[in-house]
Amino acid sequence: MKLPGVKRTTLPGSTDTMNDEFDLLIDSYLENNVGISAGFLSEDLTKGLLQNIIQLQQDDLMTSAGIGNEVLKDPLQTMRGDKIYWMDKNHLNVFEEAFLLRIEGFIEHLNSTCYTGINAYEFHYAVYEEGSYYKRHKDQFKNNSTRKFSLINYLNENWLEEDGGQLLVYQKDGFQKILPQAQTAVFFKSDEMEHEVSKANRRRMSITGWLKRI
Repeated sequence: MKLPGVKRTTLPGSTDTMNDEFDLLIDSYLENNVGISAGFLSEDLTKGLLQNIIQLQQDDLMTSAGIGNEVLKDPLQTMRGDKIYWMDKNHLNVFEEAFLLRIEGFIEHLNSTCYTGINAYEFHYAVYEEGSYYKRHKDQFKNNSTRKFSLINYLNENWLEEDGGQLLVYQKDGFQKILPQAQTAVFFKSDEMEHEVSKANRRRMSITGWLKRI
């Protein structure tokens, strides 16, 4: 579903390479309800974030992800098997700060061109060990509608079809299968698009988050 009552606006002088990737993500979303950019993150930033997540695992700081928020929880945790670590500028990590600055730039561009009114965000590292998955779901809580868009960034180098772990995004005519390849970003409406992560056959790493209106 396209942004209700919103027309895409091109800003004067928007020829910057960064904006090109922003526009690719937005335009592909407007065309197909699922935005994809294969170069949303630079190679250097991707490698730095990958090292971050490996270090977090070595330091045993990744924790099992929950289902729902503090009000609504799935006590059995049968839907997902990933581990996460929330990002925060207070960590004073150069790659984390660069990533969040990139997100803020995208939000500014999205608001300027599509008038979405996004004014907050939250992101976390996510690891799916071999055999892990996340069953079909939506990203917006039933009792909290602040999450407007989901934005996933992949960190996995040389990912192959046989490695599993594909993102499946469901639409009326079936589903779209997306490989979690490094530097790729995926963007869609949190309250509309059901999706799942198929079983991973090797360790799968990403940064997942939500653009919010609060």
